[in-house]
Parts: sequence; structure tokens; C-alpha cells
Amino acid sequence: MLKNVLDAIREGNWCFEPEEVDAARFSATGAIPGSKEKVAVLADRVRAGLPLWHESDRADYEDPSAS
Repeated sequence: MLKNVLDAIREGNWCFEPEEVDAARFSATGAIPGSKEKVAVLADRVRAGLPLWHESDRADYEDPSAS
């Protein structure tokens, strides 16, 4: 069973879609898109088999709702 998209690519499965995960099971990030912090969070999510995006992630540089 494939855990994440990286495992799928290694296996040659280019049509892999991860299972849906409730957003309450992982944390959103206030990191600025494109920042080293945001890329690190995305990499951690991929390794954990989580979706890349959380509905409450910071959307842009000037996002006023970001913490």
C-alpha cells in the first residue's frame, strides 16, 4: 500500500490520489507561501501521507488572517 505521492512515483504510479483526510487531523500553517518554512511544512505533509494543502493555510503574502 502506498503511503504518499513520493512512494507512488517510486512505484511508477503517476495517477496516485491520496485518501481524503479531515483537516482537523493536521495543522494549518501561517507560513508565507514560497518561504522555506512553508516548503518544509509541505514536505513534512507529503512524507506523512497528508494532503499538501490545508483549508486554513496562509493564502498569500498579505493574508490578514495569518498568525
